[in-house]
Amino acid sequence: MPHIVAAFRRLGLCEQAGTGIRMVLNQWQALGHPEPVYENDRSRKAFEMRLPLGQDQVTGEVQAQVGTKSAPSRHQVEILNKCQKDSALLDLMAIAGRSDRTKFRHQVLNPLLEEGLIEMTIPDKPRSSKQKYRLTDKGRVLLEQLTGDVQ
Repeated sequence: MPHIVAAFRRLGLCEQAGTGIRMVLNQWQALGHPEPVYENDRSRKAFEMRLPLGQDQVTGEVQAQVGTKSAPSRHQVEILNKCQKDSALLDLMAIAGRSDRTKFRHQVLNPLLEEGLIEMTIPDKPRSSKQKYRLTDKGRVLLEQLTGDVQ
């Protein structure tokens, strides 16, 4: 890491010994991320530092898009609210302003299903034209915590 600090000083990106970068790197590793990757190009007086995510962190982040990240998105909360009554896919897509069913399922609906916040009314036929979605008990608890408004 001392060579990084020296490079920042040579490039005029820091005034002192690079304590800011040192703090960033310490926090990065304290969060359990792998060691940064450095590439130094002395001929151009430049370097590149990449902060890679480990495979576990990438998978965990995708799986944690609902609830454990910080909170569900505004659209997801509106969908939970709508699912207090059985709701069709197109009605839920309209709430989020989406038109692509596949992307909507992957990005919005599946995280809610995987977290157990909503469920299918016909679980044996996920692609049925009569398929609807409803709030689970877990979803009801979360919705109440978020809005204080559950029927």
